[in-house]
This record gives sequence, structure tokens and C-alpha cells, in this order.
Amino acid sequence: MHAQVVRFHTTGGPEVLQLDTVELGEPGAGQVLLRQTACGLNFLDTYQRSGAYPMALPSGAGNEAAGVVEAVGDGVTDLKVGDRVAYAGGEPGAYASHRIYPAARLVKIPAGVTDDVAAASMLKGMTTEYLLMRCAPLKSGHFALMYAAAGGVGLFAGQWAKAMGVKMIGVAAGEEKCALARANGYHEVIDRNKEDIALRVREITGGAGVPVVYDSIGKATFETTLKCLSPRGVFVSFGATSGLPPPVEAPMLQKLGSLYFTRPTLVTYTAKRFDLELSANRLFKLLGSGALKPHIGNRYALADAAKAHQDLEAGLTKGSQLLIP
Repeated sequence: MHAQVVRFHTTGGPEVLQLDTVELGEPGAGQVLLRQTACGLNFLDTYQRSGAYPMALPSGAGNEAAGVVEAVGDGVTDLKVGDRVAYAGGEPGAYASHRIYPAARLVKIPAGVTDDVAAASMLKGMTTEYLLMRCAPLKSGHFALMYAAAGGVGLFAGQWAKAMGVKMIGVAAGEEKCALARANGYHEVIDRNKEDIALRVREITGGAGVPVVYDSIGKATFETTLKCLSPRGVFVSFGATSGLPPPVEAPMLQKLGSLYFTRPTLVTYTAKRFDLELSANRLFKLLGSGALKPHIGNRYALADAAKAHQDLEAGLTKGSQLLIP
């Protein structure tokens, strides 16, 4: 059968994304054929497209989607035709109308969650889960700091932190994005356009600083993040929208208060099937209860993937964006 697939044959700006028609074979052993109903957009996709994260070319684009099982290969017993499923991670190629995918990396979407919500939530939601609950576990009543509070992961983090009783401080740009962050569970929100982030963090925490900072910005916020941390604090660097952070010098971590630095990925935290199911189940439980509500911003056609990347990189989006095959 034929599938519409967004690919890039060379790295570069959003314009390198093109819509190709490819022939898909039958699913092999341990695989399923998916008819995809919604595909999520993430900054990870732009890092891969730009060449910041080296890829074998040509490459598919996109890292999460939801859809329906249309055929199963030999040895697949946990899934059947008609099952609604979702995934995040693995080989890029989620921007597609149909896809052959490993059954072991798929999770079933529960009845109370729509395909759009699943596609908008898998990568960002499971990222939030491992960051807040397993990478640098947060405790009720404690402070933490999250950049890009009005972005996809940011909005999930505000809601998730509130459900945990954590006093999450958010950083966003402009009154509109700050208001959106406040409406999604943040204890306090700092407007980076007109406030000194480190100074405000010290004011909010009575001079103590925060035990954890989740930094998805990278180069531009590296020094600010260090100034926000309390002694023995954890610097969680999980993105690089402004470029990669500089090399971390061990003596500096010692001098600034015996700090910890980690650069985690969802791939590591969901590598085992047990961890994948743990993360997805925690996510679906909060989605089902209503404690977590993804803010779906724009919906784009597959053919408009370049426009979607353009908007994402220009900071014109809020929450989660979708491509609809």
C-alpha cells in the first residue's frame, strides 16, 4: 500500500521537509501496520531536521503518533486489528499517514483518551513523568523551576506538579504565555522579558534557591540556572532550544554548592518495556482523571509540516501542536 510520509533528504531549515509517497510492505515478525490518525510535534523533531542531532539520510521526521492497528505480523499476540495505540520515540518517521512499527513499543490508548490527546501527550507527557518522578524526584511542598512553562512539556509539568503538591515556578515570555502557565498549575510564573529570573527565584524561595531546575533552553540559560539552584541542587538539562549548553566543569559544580548535572533522555527512561508501560500508565491515569489536560494549539496537514516547524522554532506556538494525516 502507499503511504504519505514527511522526510528530509538533507539537513537544514524547515524547507528541507518534503511530502513523499512511499510503498509500504506487510508488517514483519513483531510488527504492526498502523493507520495514523494524529502525529505530535516536538522540538526534538527540529533538532533532528536541522542536523543538531545527526541522522542517517534520507530520514523520516517526527517522534510520536496515535493510530489504529490495520494488520499484525507473526508473533504479535498483545495487539489486534482495530486496537487504538500510540507511541513516542524510536526511529523518526511519525509524520506519516501509515507506518509499520514494532509492536513492543506501542501502548494501547484507554477508552477515556482520544487519539488527538494521546498524540499530543505521549512524548511530552512521558517526558514530564520521568523528569518529575524518576530523574530528579520532586517532593510535595518543595519548589522546582521549569523553563518554557507555556510550551508542550511546560504545561504538562505545571499540571503534574500541582497534582503532586509541588510548588513549580515557571519561566515564560510575555503576559499571555505567563497567564497560560498560571492557569496550568504553576505556583509562580516569571516573565523572562522583564524580570531577572535568578533574582525572582531567590525572592520566591526566601533566598534558598530551588533544589531542581528543569532546563530545556540550553546555552542561553546555563548560567542563570546555576544561580537558581540551592546547595546540592540538581541541574536537569533536557533540551537546547537556544543551542547546546557549554561543557560542565567538575570544579564549578563543587564551588557552587556540590551541585549535580544530568542530561537525560526519554529513550533511556523508557528503554525497557516495564519502564515504558510504567510511564504511559502514569500518564494515561492523570489524563483519564482530568488532572492532566493537554493544551492543543494548532493542527496542521502533513503537507504543512515545514510551516509547523517554522511556527515552533519562531516561538509562535503554545502547548502541543499536531499534524493530521
